[in-house]
Amino acid sequence: MNTPEYVIVLITVPDRDLGEIIACYLLEQHLAACVNFIPPVRSHDLWETAIEDDLELLLEVKTRHSLFNERPVPAVKALHPYQIPEIIALPILMGSQSYLDWIGDMTESAESNTG
Repeated sequence: MNTPEYVIVLITVPDRDLGEIIACYLLEQHLAACVNFIPPVRSHDLWETAIEDDLELLLEVKTRHSLFNERPVPAVKALHPYQIPEIIALPILMGSQSYLDWIGDMTESAESNTG
């Protein structure tokens, strides 16, 4: 299977302020073309020996697959208060070609600075 060129990255954050910081950083660095804020999601998870129940926001980030590990992941980890923040990428298998081209155009300068 071919590696998809673009991905949607899901990042949970504890509040809107942190979401704004992360979104602005990713956009200013051309590491993302768009960041959507999905209003409070209720998260249940196992952390150490306890079941956690938190209200969080979900960021939906559109970016290039090739940038994911080297740039957005370390940036989010540096800005995020969680010991292990959720940062996962889902492939964009299909989409409007003009929208996909736009993601590519908005992240092109970051792509040329990778490596």
